[in-house]
Amino acid sequence: MGANPYVHIPKESWPNWTWYAIEFGIVLAISMLVSREITNSIEELSPELQNYVFMGIVGGIFLAWYIGIRGFILKKKILRNSY
Repeated sequence: MGANPYVHIPKESWPNWTWYAIEFGIVLAISMLVSREITNSIEELSPELQNYVFMGIVGGIFLAWYIGIRGFILKKKILRNSY
């Protein structure tokens, strides 16, 4: 019996994009936890200003990871063609 030449065998069984989704969730969760602790330590902020500071810290940590650490130190491109 011969082998079928039209059988598709995937290169990897786990989709590559899910690793990016897992990394995104981890980075977002860690940045929100750190931002919560920093924002709670500043006592003289009003609730409206506290929201801006919270989201600013979350965005800063998020950008620091994806642009600074991942882009320059780890040398991994975010949108790399992995075909």
